[in-house]
Amino acid sequence: MSSEKSVVFVIDDDPSMRESLESLLRSIGHAAQAFGSTQEFLLSARPDVPGCLVLDVRLPGRSGLEFQRELTLSGIELPIVFITGHGDIPMSVTAMKAGAIEFLTKPFRDQDFLDAVHRGIDLDRDRRAESAILADLRERFGSLTPREREIMVLVAAGKLNKQIAAELQLSEITVKVHRAQVMRKMQAKSLPDLVRFADKLAVDITKL
Repeated sequence: MSSEKSVVFVIDDDPSMRESLESLLRSIGHAAQAFGSTQEFLLSARPDVPGCLVLDVRLPGRSGLEFQRELTLSGIELPIVFITGHGDIPMSVTAMKAGAIEFLTKPFRDQDFLDAVHRGIDLDRDRRAESAILADLRERFGSLTPREREIMVLVAAGKLNKQIAAELQLSEITVKVHRAQVMRKMQAKSLPDLVRFADKLAVDITKL
């Protein structure tokens, strides 16, 4: 995994732990930002690049688990690696069920920590790529006329031109023209492409 254009955020109220993790991360080329509290993290200017959050479970004020829930509710999608000196099985289960990718008990091996961080960055990079693809598809779908959207949904559902024509009370020729426009605007090279795009968009005829 490349650390190029990625960042690791560390939230831990222990200054020596923050310094140690920052030093480790930077020693292998990662950009790292460390904070003593969740509030410092929220108030910081964070780069818009793939990242991972290393979060201590026990913090002053809100706990790491509470902060995990807060991030989820706020729509901040950062893979989280929990670290703790006082972990237990119920706590780790709660964290993992809520989406954490790892729960490490101090002292942990450097390699275990780095493996978890690398996995988090890879996950965030994949999520961002998928979000960019979806945003592009939504823009293409937004360029369709209401009639073209109806026809796209029906085509993606596997209906033939004559079936669509009967359902929408159009001529088959008109359906073919609209269908060609849909393929062009959606940049679909084949019917399987269009079906895949519709599936990603979760297009539903009842919502048109």
